[in-house]
Amino acid sequence: MPRLALYALAVCVLAVAAAVVSFTRGSWLGVVWILLAGVASNMAWFYVRKQKMDREAARAAALAE
Repeated sequence: MPRLALYALAVCVLAVAAAVVSFTRGSWLGVVWILLAGVASNMAWFYVRKQKMDREAARAAALAE
């Protein structure tokens, strides 16, 4: 897994934890944490898919030679 995907996944997990804490304390700031978790989750998936597509493109280029 790419390093940036791992960082994004860590941010996602921490944002979800912060949202839970915010909501349990009665703060609506948890909505911002949920939005941040969504962005971080999308970034993690993007980097995982990008690595997969890069690997397939390199394999196709090696076969074409």
